[in-house]
Amino acid sequence: MKVLVAVKRVVDYNVKVRVKSDNTGVDIANVKMSMNPFDEIAVEEAVRLREKGFATEVIVVSCGVTQCQETLRTAMAIGADRAILVETSEELQPLAVAKLLKALVDKEQPGLVIVGKQAIDDDCNQTGQMLAALGDLPQATFASNISIADGRALVTREVDGGSETLSISLPAVVTADLRLNEPRYVTLPNIMKAKKKQMDVFKPEDLGVDVTSRIKTLRVSEPPKRSAGIKVSDVASLVAKLKTEAKVI
Repeated sequence: MKVLVAVKRVVDYNVKVRVKSDNTGVDIANVKMSMNPFDEIAVEEAVRLREKGFATEVIVVSCGVTQCQETLRTAMAIGADRAILVETSEELQPLAVAKLLKALVDKEQPGLVIVGKQAIDDDCNQTGQMLAALGDLPQATFASNISIADGRALVTREVDGGSETLSISLPAVVTADLRLNEPRYVTLPNIMKAKKKQMDVFKPEDLGVDVTSRIKTLRVSEPPKRSAGIKVSDVASLVAKLKTEAKVI
């Protein structure tokens, strides 16, 4: 069984992002970029499934600029077998990415697709669900545990009231949550091995997918700075301020 994992190149989670002076987007010049943390968890889970004997090959996919090759090499250092880059300079939105992944699913015929539940840059939480809809595949979101048995996947997922376990037929789409696993530390020997692993490069037109943006960003701005808190002498003063200044009651 092949496992296909989608990974995204994002601003590193330790970096404090800055908005461009013209408010057209986030400034990523000279900023450290890394793999989306949820996608790293997805790669780790796929590699563990292969190590347990449930999968025979782990394929990682990234869509975006040429520099996404670095992200794919990191995924192969974790343990993925080969990589596919869909190279484009267009600003990709979740639907476009889902269509590209659908084309690759049709091409590679994986038994399981694992993606991060969301990217930390746009927080959309849409790509996995859109891919499942486009491919008419069963899906399990927010997975905290995955096990394979008898051609089905048992997925424990986090819900508002706790957790639930779904049994879904394969092939299927699963989105990874934080509690699914803790990714392994990437060692230098594995980084060197990753440089020799296969990486195929396609363009969106090679896959017959139109990635034209359907949403236009009008303005990006930082959230307003929070004012300092104050102390009040008694309950009456608190109620008065909530009424006259905060205007919440």
